[in-house]
Amino acid sequence: MAHLESTARPAAGILPLDRRILVRVIGDDRASFFHGMCTADVKGARPGTILPALFLTEHAHVIADAFIWVTNDALILDIDAGAWTRTRAHLEKLLVADDVEFDDATDLALIDVEGPAALDATAATSLAEWRFVESGGSLIGNLPRYGGPAASVIAQRESIDSTIDAIVAKAQGAQRIDSSILDTIRIENGVALVGVDTTDKTIALEARLNRAISFNKGCYLGQETIERATARGGLKKRMFGLKFNGANVPAAGSALSLDGKEVGRVTSAVCSPRFGVIGLAILHHSAWTPGVELKVSEGGVAIVTELPFAQN
Repeated sequence: MAHLESTARPAAGILPLDRRILVRVIGDDRASFFHGMCTADVKGARPGTILPALFLTEHAHVIADAFIWVTNDALILDIDAGAWTRTRAHLEKLLVADDVEFDDATDLALIDVEGPAALDATAATSLAEWRFVESGGSLIGNLPRYGGPAASVIAQRESIDSTIDAIVAKAQGAQRIDSSILDTIRIENGVALVGVDTTDKTIALEARLNRAISFNKGCYLGQETIERATARGGLKKRMFGLKFNGANVPAAGSALSLDGKEVGRVTSAVCSPRFGVIGLAILHHSAWTPGVELKVSEGGVAIVTELPFAQN
């Protein structure tokens, strides 16, 4: 498989997201239950909407993130397979008399299309971000899941190869890619990967997961901590970008220090064709000034950078 460089124009890189699963949520109470269990405004969403969402503890620590596709008769949860195991256990503890059922949609598969030609390749050009339509038995959405222009297709699993072939044939420069390019795209766009850039003690706002939080909805698990941190500016840690001065990609977990004190650790790092060696880290507030140089435990220097990298 080829790599899709984010500088290529036009281009669409296509791959099935095998590590994610789709779960149909049915039952009359599905919207009200999920509204209270996650950060998205589920009750206010119309069919045809895709909601980025977080599942949090009562202290707003991140359990998992997901995308919720709202249809007329179900919510379709688009979530990492490993994350679904712990999320389902978390949700089932809180299900009492609610009419809500989870059905693993093993008949469906998820295809991601990344790049500037992604919307043209999937006939999603007319869609606003976070919207989807049904076409030919598939759901096609304008879904910037890794922060850049992208589309997602939910198709029948038995037709996944033919669906990908049709997308490749439609867009000039389109090609199948492997999953390694997704890390480059998301890091360039400053999108945290839950479980990689976060721990079970990370508060959602620390990882800049704001796009998945509705700040206008009613009560949900973890809301009090989110509102307190938002209103009082009480965050002491926050995710920033890093630009490294060498050609080597530092290992995740490499310590970062300022004036001899550790202020964070590298959580993700890649060699970007656009920006060189870059990474992400959740930093102590003493290191929040863009341009500050941090020492890397492996050697070399990391320059603190605002996110996304493309705006700098």
